[in-house]
Amino acid sequence: MTTRSFQDYYPDNYAVCYGCGRLNEHGLQIKSYWDGDIAVCRFLPKPYHTAVPGYTYGGLLASLVDCHATGAASAAMYRHEKRPLGSEPVFRFVTGSLNVRYEAPTPIDVEIALRAIVMEIKGKKVSVHVDVISSGKKTVTAEVVVFQMPEHLFRVKE
Repeated sequence: MTTRSFQDYYPDNYAVCYGCGRLNEHGLQIKSYWDGDIAVCRFLPKPYHTAVPGYTYGGLLASLVDCHATGAASAAMYRHEKRPLGSEPVFRFVTGSLNVRYEAPTPIDVEIALRAIVMEIKGKKVSVHVDVISSGKKTVTAEVVVFQMPEHLFRVKE
């Protein structure tokens, strides 16, 4: 795996996302990396991420999946175009659909691994499959479709 995460390459004005923004001091600040062709993110839920005692809140898991999938799509698009991460023009993605299936409760006190596989790149659309693994067991499976962020969203508002 590389030493810099996908999210480390995001431009500062788009590094504020609650889930993946490195500049959001109150956010989750997830980090995603390549491990071969699989994008991997590790996250340790905090006690306040509780749904019911001992288990992680499902909305948090969906948020982690969402941000990890958009990061994987961005990194995959750079690979697809044979360009280094962070090179201009920037690839950033927004979620078109997020289909999350909870297969088992996810313990709160165990580091989870999110494993994303980019299934298809078709123009500005990327399809990503994500599994959440806790203690060696798949607890969440998701299918995420993301779209390249429209150019007008990159304009800095003054």
